[in-house]
Amino acid sequence: MAVRAVRGATQLEEDTREHMLDRVAELVTDVMEANGLEVDDFISIIFTATSDLTSEFPAYAARQLGFSDVPLVCARELEIEGSMPRVVRLMAHVETDLPRSDVTHVYLHGAANLRRDLTRTTSHD
Repeated sequence: MAVRAVRGATQLEEDTREHMLDRVAELVTDVMEANGLEVDDFISIIFTATSDLTSEFPAYAARQLGFSDVPLVCARELEIEGSMPRVVRLMAHVETDLPRSDVTHVYLHGAANLRRDLTRTTSHD
């Protein structure tokens, strides 16, 4: 079993608590499904949010999905001029038998434009 990092991001339409929880839950669930993961496979998750998102901690959505024993942390994304607004990113460290080349990184909604080179994109619009 190897330790791998899985990346992902989603863009919110608006900064509301319910929308934040829905979009982050969707992102975490899609990362799990795309890589055949269960909660017990996760070592930790780092979430970042752009400075225009203040309605809720992204990690709270993962807690609601059952990530009660997984270390989670939230941080502020760098404020780079011209960067995409209302984006939550994640980097999860997981235990998996997948080779690094088979790990699927998940970018949803407008965030799909961030790393088309890295991921198979999914849009739930």
